[in-house]
Amino acid sequence: MENDQDLRDRINSLEKRLDDQNDEMVCLRSTLADALRRIGAIESRRGSSPSKEPVHRRLAQSVSSLTDCNTPNSSQIPRDVSRRQSSSANATIAHSRNSNMSRSNGSLVSECPSSSSASPAPSPSPTSRPQHVQFNSLISDIGHGRTRTPNSSMRTSFVSTPNSLQTAKRWSSTSDFVPTNGLISRTRSAVYSSDEGFHSTFVITFGLLQYVGRNINLYIPSAQREKYSASQTLPLPEAKLKMEWVYGYRGKDCRSNLHLIPTGELVYCIAAIVVLFDAEEHGQRFYLGHTGDVKCLAIHPNKLLIASGQAAGRDPYEGTPHVRIWNSVSLQTLFVLGQGDFGKAVSCVAFSKADGGSMLLIIDESPDQTLSLWEWQKGERGQRIAETRCSSDLVVAVEWNPVPRERFAFVTSGKGHVCFWSLENGTLGRKLGVFESRDKPKYITCLAFADNGDCITGDSNGSLIIWLKGSNVIQKTIRNAHEGPVFCLLTLKDGRLVSGGGKDGQLVLWDLPSYRRTGYITEIPEKYGNVRVAVQGKGSQILVGTTRNCILRGSFDIPFTPLMVGHTEESTGLCVHPSQSQFLSFGYDGRLQLWDTMSRTIIWGKDIRDPIQSACFSPEGQVLVIASTCGKWFVMDSQTRDIYATHMDGTEPVVKFSPNGKMLAIGSKDASIYIYQVLDKYRKYYRVGKCVGHTGFVSQMDWACDNLHLQTNSGDCELLYWNTGVCRQITQPSSMRDMEWSSVTCPIGPTSFGVLSEGSEGTDVNSCCASHSRRLLVSGDDGGRLKLFTYPSSQPKSPCHSYQGHSNISCVCFLSDDTRVLSAGGRDSSIIQWTVESS
Repeated sequence: MENDQDLRDRINSLEKRLDDQNDEMVCLRSTLADALRRIGAIESRRGSSPSKEPVHRRLAQSVSSLTDCNTPNSSQIPRDVSRRQSSSANATIAHSRNSNMSRSNGSLVSECPSSSSASPAPSPSPTSRPQHVQFNSLISDIGHGRTRTPNSSMRTSFVSTPNSLQTAKRWSSTSDFVPTNGLISRTRSAVYSSDEGFHSTFVITFGLLQYVGRNINLYIPSAQREKYSASQTLPLPEAKLKMEWVYGYRGKDCRSNLHLIPTGELVYCIAAIVVLFDAEEHGQRFYLGHTGDVKCLAIHPNKLLIASGQAAGRDPYEGTPHVRIWNSVSLQTLFVLGQGDFGKAVSCVAFSKADGGSMLLIIDESPDQTLSLWEWQKGERGQRIAETRCSSDLVVAVEWNPVPRERFAFVTSGKGHVCFWSLENGTLGRKLGVFESRDKPKYITCLAFADNGDCITGDSNGSLIIWLKGSNVIQKTIRNAHEGPVFCLLTLKDGRLVSGGGKDGQLVLWDLPSYRRTGYITEIPEKYGNVRVAVQGKGSQILVGTTRNCILRGSFDIPFTPLMVGHTEESTGLCVHPSQSQFLSFGYDGRLQLWDTMSRTIIWGKDIRDPIQSACFSPEGQVLVIASTCGKWFVMDSQTRDIYATHMDGTEPVVKFSPNGKMLAIGSKDASIYIYQVLDKYRKYYRVGKCVGHTGFVSQMDWACDNLHLQTNSGDCELLYWNTGVCRQITQPSSMRDMEWSSVTCPIGPTSFGVLSEGSEGTDVNSCCASHSRRLLVSGDDGGRLKLFTYPSSQPKSPCHSYQGHSNISCVCFLSDDTRVLSAGGRDSSIIQWTVESS
């Protein structure tokens, strides 16, 4: 037993020495690489002698000798140690760039971090010094034991080991055993690249490994070391996610996308989701058949079927613009029209009315604004019976004539035009509306038909125009109907007309056919935006979608109140309350909104004016730190919303409190991390230092449970560790192997790098978050995919459950009790709440 214990102690001692030597070698090689790059830069400016080999090339020959330096010979290591090394634990991700994209760090702090917190020297321009860039690429290639053509096209490929030539491999292949300086190493490696030429190499290795160039060393925690294997297949997570609620509405740039169906549900779209919202029961159902952002909706005359058109999505085939016709009760897709036939997006759809809805009109948002007519019930894909160019300018509205056998079957309008269309024997005919030259509006923004067949248009001049029945000539013009453009027209069941103003925010009731004001006018509260679309609700109720992405309910007698509110610009992030079922959403619209996930309602909202980049709660939840894109950040009471303090650091900062709330870290776009001490119950903040070492903007941060250490990721795919007490970088990453972290939000990390998919650039994953129970890990990427992994996710190509709903995802997080996941949709301004359910 004593001999076994001695052997184990000897093995542990030797492994620690090897880890330390590995770190020292990485530091030494990075220092040498930086020195050689600087020499190369000097020689490129001065010009080297033709007869004499440049100094940096002569020095480069010595780099390869470092590969053997400090590497023990197999004869120096007991056989048991060698066997254990072949199956052990160090995981290293080595990251290198394509020579075309190489950039010098210009500082020893970034590649071989010293104990100094001084700012790094400015980075030389890679384009102005081609010789410098080429040499930097050479150093990186020497470190990986391979050569590459500087301008060759990089595609997704796989590399065997740093000591062998390129060979084709797959993540699912069996392990390779390659001799490395007398020591058997078990390796797995892959190359990730993109069409833009970005080239990143991630190498997962067991055993002793040394690199030259920029490195990311990931040390698997001791608890995982014995059983860890890159070829191990992890099980799928036991839990799954279910969409529970969607916050927001798309009214800013879409029209005719709000409808009421006989079930009492409001139908509207946001992101790639069509929401069926029961305002009385406060419940939602979702149609999830789309693969791109939904831009338009149409209700069939039978009030059961719905047509929805989408913009282009990420998938090269399924993501192409198309129209889906589906059942609003069963939510089953019945027909898919135009897959691969449209350009940028489908902007308008409308069912015919006079014949019971047998035809569907579709406007393609292409440069030609193509109009196509479909008999949608023929075959699984429908049959297109006519197609023509609609207009050279933007088309924003289309409406079918409800009166049968009229001369004009439907009308379209948009920028500078209104067109009256006839349909005879499958042939389309067009007549342009005739305006008086001085009164011609810039936009004809909306259309409606009266019960008697009159065509009414609203325009950007604030006028209503009544067109002579069966003609393209104006019958009557009502000027100054609104101050500013008329954005919507609604024909009520009693035959009267409602017009909505896009600037004055008014709804005006008109009597038909006299077209006189009835005297009923109501105004939408300014904070909700102006009228975009209006539909008739139950009784005298009117439902309004606004330009600030809100849905309101009211009437000419009852004030309008919100049913749904949302963000109007990109929603950049979320932060959850540390103990309650609440979360804060924010974005570039400068608006803060605190939500309750149980009642699924807003608690309060506040306008900051400045675009908001990030926010965080204090550990007790009593204060919030809000950071704007300009670098200004302030401390606010989470209940009273009083401002306690205001500061300025860097630009586009990321903020996070330490677990005990006594420190605050602010990561900036200037690649620095500012550390503040927090005093006087979160009312006073004193900067204690600045951490410098990243070469790209700071993207994610995690505090350790000891309230002292910090791990950070950057936009340059870096993972660095810091001692915030002295504001210095940890130069031996292996010492952080068993550090316990209060949160896990860094995608590049020992327990989270499995979220990086094959073919990823490393920056495709915008956000990840581990559950507080450390059972699950969720991530969100540029493709709008929400993925659920088992935690830890320390294997390449880790299996996951994948969910779609957003066009892209900017932030994901778990609630404090891990019962729900929240995702922010970035450009689509949506927020989705998911429940975590056991399989």
